[in-house]
Amino acid sequence: MNRSSINRRQFLVGSATVAGGLTLGISLTSEAALPNARKGALQPNAWLQITPENEVIFQLDKTEMGQGVYTSLTAIIAEELEVDPRDIKIQLAQVHRDFQDPMQITGGSTSVATRWLVLRETGAQARMMLVGAAARYWGIKDTDCYAEQGKVHRRGTGDSFTYGELAAAASKQRKPSRVPLKDPADFKVIGKSMRRLDSVAKCTGKTQFGIDVQVSGAVNAIVMRNPHFGGAINNFDDSAARKANGVIDVFEIEAGIAVVADTYWHARQASKLIEVDWDKGSMAGVSSDSIRRDWVKKAEQKGRSIRKDGKGLAGLKDADRVVESIYEVPYLAHATMEPQNATASFRDGRCEVWAPNQAPDLTQAFVAEALGIRRKHVIVHTTMMGGGFGRRAIADFAVDAALISREIGRPVKVLWSREDDIQHDYYRPATYNVLKAGLDKSGRVHTWYHKIIAPSLVASLLPRFADYAPEWMPGWLVGSLIRGTTSLTKTRDPTTSEGAAHHKYAIDNINVRHVYHDPGVPLGFWRSVGHSQNAFVTESFIDELAHEAGEDPLQFRKRLLSASPRHLAVLELVARRAGWGQTPAGVNQGIAVHESFGSVVAEVVELVSVNGALKISRVVCAVDCGLAVNPDLVKAQMESGIVFGLTAALKGEITIRDGAVEQSNFHDYQMLRMFESPKIEVFIVQSTNDPTGVGEPGTPPIAPALANAIFAATGNRHRTLPIELV
Repeated sequence: MNRSSINRRQFLVGSATVAGGLTLGISLTSEAALPNARKGALQPNAWLQITPENEVIFQLDKTEMGQGVYTSLTAIIAEELEVDPRDIKIQLAQVHRDFQDPMQITGGSTSVATRWLVLRETGAQARMMLVGAAARYWGIKDTDCYAEQGKVHRRGTGDSFTYGELAAAASKQRKPSRVPLKDPADFKVIGKSMRRLDSVAKCTGKTQFGIDVQVSGAVNAIVMRNPHFGGAINNFDDSAARKANGVIDVFEIEAGIAVVADTYWHARQASKLIEVDWDKGSMAGVSSDSIRRDWVKKAEQKGRSIRKDGKGLAGLKDADRVVESIYEVPYLAHATMEPQNATASFRDGRCEVWAPNQAPDLTQAFVAEALGIRRKHVIVHTTMMGGGFGRRAIADFAVDAALISREIGRPVKVLWSREDDIQHDYYRPATYNVLKAGLDKSGRVHTWYHKIIAPSLVASLLPRFADYAPEWMPGWLVGSLIRGTTSLTKTRDPTTSEGAAHHKYAIDNINVRHVYHDPGVPLGFWRSVGHSQNAFVTESFIDELAHEAGEDPLQFRKRLLSASPRHLAVLELVARRAGWGQTPAGVNQGIAVHESFGSVVAEVVELVSVNGALKISRVVCAVDCGLAVNPDLVKAQMESGIVFGLTAALKGEITIRDGAVEQSNFHDYQMLRMFESPKIEVFIVQSTNDPTGVGEPGTPPIAPALANAIFAATGNRHRTLPIELV
């Protein structure tokens, strides 16, 4: 390249002060300081920074818990920026208002969908600014330059600049108000399968999960919790524990009794020496049996209408045949492979927290509220995590660590045991479902009635999220809003009816109702939330109606979904790939289709008989999730959701006795083992629509597809989970 008498870096830095351009139209940057800002770096917003050292740094504001956002979101920004995703340095973002929409939370299968446009625009914006800086140096039009592989090239010559060389000059340009995005036909990264960017570090043990965090001077702690929901501590004797090896202190915090020691093992062993008189609280005597008896009584109530089409329940008067069924689903724990944990260091009125969490700003708010300090005085470092599934949106584990650190005046790591994790979770709600349907003489379904007896997940969680209210809001106002909203959500909680109230089956008369009933078991978001249980209920009952009508379950669904092309497409794809209706003798199939989080998934389960017992031999899945950013990750998430759902369908059940959880570890709350997992085949509907969710939609259809396959094999209809294969 021909060089002028001055160094090109000197020119670019100097000319940056007079660079021109248009005003920015897409930046979401707030008044808050940009993360890790460096002098001379191009940083169009909080997500992206290009340094003079030629580092491309991406602030990943969605948490990586195995679902693949570390790779997929990086690919999105890399596509428009014209860099190799593997050349991007990824940093797990701290709390920043640019990332809050309205909360900085990872859940609801929204990560790719909500970041699809903003990350593309961010990459394109930076690319245009870099091209503009290079064009100014060369004294040519922007169109005479192009960006590729982390450099800006001058057309027709061998001249080029690295992005780092252009960063300072580009940072001084006005940001473009219009950012043309690539035509999908020109994508080089998006739509292509790529190995996870975090896979090597995970496989070699270099990845830092929350459980791996080491802070200088930190000690270890466990918390003994009342096994009874809502219970308290009458008194305890810790005299023997204080004399045990390594023990530093024993004291009471809000969650229970903290035992602090030099090692986790010493803390755990010392806790066994503490004699505690637990008060059982208001749920003493509550059991799974008593909850079910209450369900049956509550089912007699009319409840509140969630959806009513046509005549609603009155349509049954015109039916030639009425089919009635009761479906039940149990409480479920999250059982993440990495138990809950956090490390905290409180000093001089400030607290630093390292935790595997799904919501850094909620974690910050919870900790600040517990300590009575301003949120800006809490720094949250989000780590990689060994599973989330919704559990880690509630950072009670971080609050424990912060309170203990303040008490002992030094950093502390709090680690839950598996027993702590299973017995003190926020559980997937248990529900009781009354269904009725009316068919005419031809077998056409003209009336659908579904009454859901269930608690309100949102009403249960609202008091916890009161900590997230703006700091300027008076406590009395927060309390009033929480009370009012809680009352409303008891009857209008969308998580209770999602997957039940808005199915796409074309039925003239539909009535979906909700009867509120909350025994007091703590509730939380569980992978696919209300869809997880309502898909089982809806798709199993649809199968019952197909049998009653004497029609093939696939054709029955297609007829009722004739006005829903996406559902038809996934049904046709899964049926073709599974060879529906063409299996040899001894192989039985069940099918289900469900829409959740913007995606439509259909699954076929195949059962074979082995030594007189049924075995799942294959699951075939078809998904329409819009444009698949990374097809391999989409398939992995469908496989993950299927295994997760099969675990729940075959093994998952939390039972209550005397106001406490009976299960304690993987011996009585089992996971699906590798040898039990069937062959899984996943097929993606080709689409150019914007991406939709993939982290959760694979879970809802698997339980009903399994139940429907068992019916096809045995004639036995399973209406209660978990299912025992026989």
